[in-house]
Parts: sequence; C-alpha cells; structure tokens
Amino acid sequence: MPSTMAERFRIEPGTRAGLAKRDPADASAFPDRGEAEAQSNADAKVINEWQDKLYAEGRRALLVILQGTDTAGKDGTIRHVFNETGPLGVAVTSFRRPSEEELAHDFLWRAHLACPRRGTIGIFNRSHYEDVLVGRVRKLAPAKQIERRYDQINAFEKMLTENGTTILKFMLHISRNEQGERLQDRLDEAKSRWKFNPGDLDDRKLWTEYQATYEIMLQRCSTEWAPWYVIPADRKWARNAAIAAIVRETLEAMAPEYPQPTWDPKDFKVD
Repeated sequence: MPSTMAERFRIEPGTRAGLAKRDPADASAFPDRGEAEAQSNADAKVINEWQDKLYAEGRRALLVILQGTDTAGKDGTIRHVFNETGPLGVAVTSFRRPSEEELAHDFLWRAHLACPRRGTIGIFNRSHYEDVLVGRVRKLAPAKQIERRYDQINAFEKMLTENGTTILKFMLHISRNEQGERLQDRLDEAKSRWKFNPGDLDDRKLWTEYQATYEIMLQRCSTEWAPWYVIPADRKWARNAAIAAIVRETLEAMAPEYPQPTWDPKDFKVD
C-alpha cells in the first residue's frame, strides 16, 4: 500500500496512466466523507503555516499546476485548498487563449513569466500544457512542433527545480457523464451561467481525442523532478482532500524554516 497520498496518485515516469481504467469517482482513499472534509480543512490551515515559513525563508518556491477538462474543478480546488492561505505569498495565474504579445514569443514564455518568485506559492489554472493538449487536438501547430514540445517542457521544468522551485502537477480526472451534469447545471443556474462557454460543447465532442492526448502528456511528461498526479475529480470533496494532503506533504518535506536573526533580542528594548 502507498505510504503517502502522493504515492497513491503519482504517475511513475515512463508509465501509462491508463485513464480509461481509473475511476473518476474513486474515493477509496477517504472511507468517510465527513472525516475527509475535516482533514482537508485542517490541511488547509497547515498549508498556510508552511507558506508563512516559505515566505519568511525566501529561498525556494512551490509551483502547483492544475490541468483538466472543462468543469473538472480547477477553480474549486484553488478556493478550497488555499482558502486559509494569506494572499501575500500566493499568486494564481489563469492561462487562457494566448494574447498577440504571447504569440510573438516561444510557447513557454508566458509560463516562465508567471512562475513563482522565491518564497511564494504559484498556482497555474491550466498551464503550458495547453500547448500539447489543445494544440495537438485542434492542430494549432505542426505535428513535429508539438512533438518537440514534450522534451522542451521537461527541460523547462527541470531548470525550474534545479533553481529552487518544487513542482506539483495535478490532472483532475473527471468522467464525461459528470462533466455533462456540471455543464447543464451552469445553464440551469442563473448565478452560474457566466461560467458557461458555448465553446466547451465543441471540446466535449472531442472527448475521446482529448483523453488520448492526456495519456500521451502524462506518459511523456511525468518525470522524476516533476511527476504528474491523476486525481479522481467526480467527487469534489475527495478531489480537494487528495490535493490538500499532497500539498501539505510536499511542504512538510520541503520543511522551510523561519530565518534566525543575526542579533540578540535581549540587546533591544522597545520603549
């Protein structure tokens, strides 16, 4: 049995994820929903404590990448897992259609620009992986160019880790049926209609193609320095609990510390 939550969901480098055999509603890691929700809330508080130390230490960074189809829960994950974390040391970047400026640079330019500075946690809502997902399915670049991007991404992420950034990559694995229900909810609920994008239905028609492309991405880009984690996402509470646990485990392993002053507090007195 896996000894950590990370081991339970990690895609070992060079192996196939086998998405079709993975149950998006799997909650076996959390036998009791109430306990899972209580634990994820507790983890969120601990994440905030570690983030404070990370910020004070100012030597390393944590990059959290959230990737998944529409409605997989990227926004919800951010709200829940980091709801206790102070805004000073956390930055969220949402990757939408590239701007004219971004298209004038290499495909990794905007990702590098958004990477977290030392002492902070950076969260990518979608990411540079759009360029091998949407780019491949929609044929937005020549096939040979898409093929080169996998190695370029791996080299980019290795460079980040060698310069003090720990990377967590989560693929939120949702079923087609659950996605359909969530899209319909967006249409039915007036307060949620702003989230609905008619283009999402076009991507939904390409479900099989996207799943195959995710398989390639996971196999080619789950590395020793930046592995992928496939998180069952049909049950929001189980998704949140898994990611909160892995983020907490990662920060605990990083073990940032408050810097020690170079002076003796006893030498000073506030009048």
